[in-house]
Amino acid sequence: MENTVKILDMAGKEAGEYTIDASLLTLDKGDQAVKDTVVAFLADLRAGTACTKSRGMVRGGGAKPWRQKGTGRARAGSSRNPIWRGGGTVFGPQANRNYTKKVNKKVRRLALARAFSERLEAGDVIVIDDAKLEVSKTKAAISFLSAINAGDDALLLVEDYDVNMYLGLRNLPRVDVLTADVVNVYQMLLFKKIVITKSALEVIEKRLKGEKIYE
Repeated sequence: MENTVKILDMAGKEAGEYTIDASLLTLDKGDQAVKDTVVAFLADLRAGTACTKSRGMVRGGGAKPWRQKGTGRARAGSSRNPIWRGGGTVFGPQANRNYTKKVNKKVRRLALARAFSERLEAGDVIVIDDAKLEVSKTKAAISFLSAINAGDDALLLVEDYDVNMYLGLRNLPRVDVLTADVVNVYQMLLFKKIVITKSALEVIEKRLKGEKIYE
């Protein structure tokens, strides 16, 4: 696959080229790694606070509804039996459940490489030299996205936040700004376009190599 990408300036004009280390890109493996990583990320978002009451937790039911024999009905010891209306729940969810799934570092790294490679191969990655606005206006941010043909569904990856850019983009419902050191596979696949600064791309390369990003 092509590993040389064009670098655009804020006005959408070509400002150079960037060659990505070809050894970091992969399209022949990593499908399962991507699936496992995304499933683990979504599982971590679950609160695990759903809770139901068993028959012992439901208030009432202390008195025997009717005598044991002589009524012609089935014997009943409590009105909070799970088969009764208002009774407890059998095998219902309990609070403080942990949905966390463990994914090894090498698997996460492979998943990120596969996800980024797919977006690059599909032409969904736009590399820019910088991402800074002079004013914190949504109109200016929209003009910036339009100039680089990113549309209104994009993820902007930067090395460090620019306050004006962040404030300008935060009102757009399908646009987000993240730093390259924290972006994950799910976010890499969620948006139609990936806009990444040159410095952020260098951070992504370090992550794929397993190197320390910051000393």
